[in-house]
Amino acid sequence: MFCILNVHHHDNAGEILLPESGIWICQVWIQPWSDDLIIELTDRLFLQSAVGEEAAKLRDCSHIDEMLRLVSAESSPEFSAAMKKLQHIYHSAIKPMETAYKYNELRAHEVTDGEITSKPMVLFLGPWSVGKSSMINYLLGVHGTPQQLYTGAEPTTSEYTVVMHGDKFRSVEGIVMAADSSRSFSPLEKFGQGFLERLVGIEMPHKLLERVTLVDTPGIIENRKQQERGYPYSEVCQWFIDRADLIFLMFDPTKLDVGGELATLFKQMKGRESQIRIILNKADSLSSQDLMRVYGALFWSMAPLINATEPPRVYVSSFWPTEYAADTSRELFIREEISLLEDLNQVIENQLENKIAFIRQHAIRVRIHALLVDRYLHTYHEKLGWFSDPDEVFRDIVSDPDKFYIFKSILAKTNVSKFDLPDKEAYQDFFGINPPSGFKQLSSLCSWSTGCLIDKIEKAITVELPSLLISLGKKDSPPPAKAAPKEKYQRSVTA
Repeated sequence: MFCILNVHHHDNAGEILLPESGIWICQVWIQPWSDDLIIELTDRLFLQSAVGEEAAKLRDCSHIDEMLRLVSAESSPEFSAAMKKLQHIYHSAIKPMETAYKYNELRAHEVTDGEITSKPMVLFLGPWSVGKSSMINYLLGVHGTPQQLYTGAEPTTSEYTVVMHGDKFRSVEGIVMAADSSRSFSPLEKFGQGFLERLVGIEMPHKLLERVTLVDTPGIIENRKQQERGYPYSEVCQWFIDRADLIFLMFDPTKLDVGGELATLFKQMKGRESQIRIILNKADSLSSQDLMRVYGALFWSMAPLINATEPPRVYVSSFWPTEYAADTSRELFIREEISLLEDLNQVIENQLENKIAFIRQHAIRVRIHALLVDRYLHTYHEKLGWFSDPDEVFRDIVSDPDKFYIFKSILAKTNVSKFDLPDKEAYQDFFGINPPSGFKQLSSLCSWSTGCLIDKIEKAITVELPSLLISLGKKDSPPPAKAAPKEKYQRSVTA
């Protein structure tokens, strides 16, 4: 257990050796053989006499609430009604097709009610000790308080930490989070107990957390073998990446570390380039000239990893409450921070629109999967003869689908893009555990009362979800508070 201890010196200290006066981080445990309470002072935060001086060096952070419009943001009735309609569309038109064709066994992305109603997720990724936890503390204004995430120069975060809203400050174990179906983290159980022991949730009352969930991740350490983590690190990262509305990939300009694990991370983020924001943190630790050199070196190192025509947006600043170092690009850092806060605010304001777009894209993938399985079944029944071996016939189709024009025939369908087609190898694994006898063809999944499943999901994709998106106005999102203009903040901090 960790604590914060205020140490004062007294003349009658006796034989007890006291450290210097000040505010210290301490670690507390009980020796099992003696039941003695041990308090170890691990790190001094600042001298007692320097408390006022340290506080004076902190920047004014009131602009964060203003830029993120947290002053009077409340959910409107229209927002709740649209969210309920989205849930209804999913359960009536998309979920039945998922179940009929076991879509969740093809992809690792399972949609739950908790995910549909969840707040936008902001994911913090990057090498160790680049300031991920410090940036979360800064955005929440909990730096220097007992509620702050632990930070340090060494690799300090070995867990996935989900910071979310709650009525009071408390820690939630990963096992509890995964068992709660009302949350969006129940699918994480599939990664095993080893991972759940490294998953922790922190709840606290905060206006920002009413509108967004922040996820801190273990730092990338290039010289550590992946299997030493004790859980499938890449698969867990992929799970969070698939669900993140915004991904902050952070770097320390004093130690750019681009290696194999980071290259794997970029492969996992393929197709989500629009959600990636690169942050060159701790920018005031370098001179302007050195910062420009590091900026160029960063892009040079990452160029082979970014497979996009347009590079991700890069923010250069120092995201902590301490005053910027002297003789650095103070005005640039301020403008960059304001731009990042506006970027974050756009994700929050567009929560419902992004959720509808996500569900529609999910429905498109489910429809394509159903069409592919139906085509496999159709070809199987077509090629199956009186004296044929059923297993051998189906195995031949699955091993070489191009020979039977499985995927080409699907591309001839309406509203099917070749870029949305899954890998052919994925269906070898899928049918390896799901024999054809476990599925019905699409023409058989119809009833006189409810209609056909394929018609319902196509209506959801082409009519219902686009109509819901169009019907949204400014009233559908949480009403924004009046935000201070950029110029006002810039004048106040540069005065």
